[in-house]
Amino acid sequence: MAASYWESTQRKFWTFTKQQLALERRKVEESERVLVQQYPLPDRRLLSIYFYHQLAKLARPLAVRQQALATAQVYVRRFYTKVEIRRTNPTLVLATALYLACKMEECPQHIRMVLAEARHCWDMPVNDTSKIGECEFTLISEMNSQLIIHHPYRSLTELQANFQLTQEENALAWSIINDHYLTDLPLLHAPHVIAITAMFLAVVLKPAQGGLQVHAAGVANALQTLGNARSSSGPGTQNRVQKLVNWLAESNVDIEAVVDCTQELISLYEIWEQFTDKTCKDQIARFVKGRGLDK
Repeated sequence: MAASYWESTQRKFWTFTKQQLALERRKVEESERVLVQQYPLPDRRLLSIYFYHQLAKLARPLAVRQQALATAQVYVRRFYTKVEIRRTNPTLVLATALYLACKMEECPQHIRMVLAEARHCWDMPVNDTSKIGECEFTLISEMNSQLIIHHPYRSLTELQANFQLTQEENALAWSIINDHYLTDLPLLHAPHVIAITAMFLAVVLKPAQGGLQVHAAGVANALQTLGNARSSSGPGTQNRVQKLVNWLAESNVDIEAVVDCTQELISLYEIWEQFTDKTCKDQIARFVKGRGLDK
């Protein structure tokens, strides 16, 4: 069962429609309405960017593999789908998610090492490994012990040769997959859909240092090209974009899902320009300190 996404708990229990996901979050927020009103937070995507930066900061000195870091990001997103963030100390949750993800991805880290690095990275006052142990139990419980994550990296590896991606495009597609963990896409779409979207964006949008050069013309071109894939465009240019479009048109891949993923990622890159580390840090620190969660 672990080897097949189609039979996995990820597909059966942790893949939602946008409406279902919004409903789950609304239930959580309504159950903690006073806290939500008392401690406003930034846009969820900005928080995700902040969490990613903090996880990467913790993972770097521990030499944690990218897949384990991605698994930790999914765990954090799943957990906060079930638990209101203002009830928790996010730094403890992040450290615990990374510790648990490393165990699941078979690159375990000693709990004392994780705690030591967390204290160094964030001045986290917790000095007892039992706190991470308790938080680990809570994470596992809230995720119903459904901890196996299927990532898009394997699908990208299997598909990239078919579309003759250049080395630069392949690296960019890998980077886009890394970025999708900062969105709700891991809870909305299958891994192969994410991988196809990443390849598509890597080919259609212009690579730029550090990510994608997102601009109006590129966005319009990407969505227009995807729109053309809804019906086979017949023989024509044999470039890689056309080959990918034709392949999408003839496959069983949900084109609407690829369009949705494309729009979600472009939205992330646009809002990323508004991100400031200090704003997120200060607003999180406000409720953590205000509720005595830093002890």
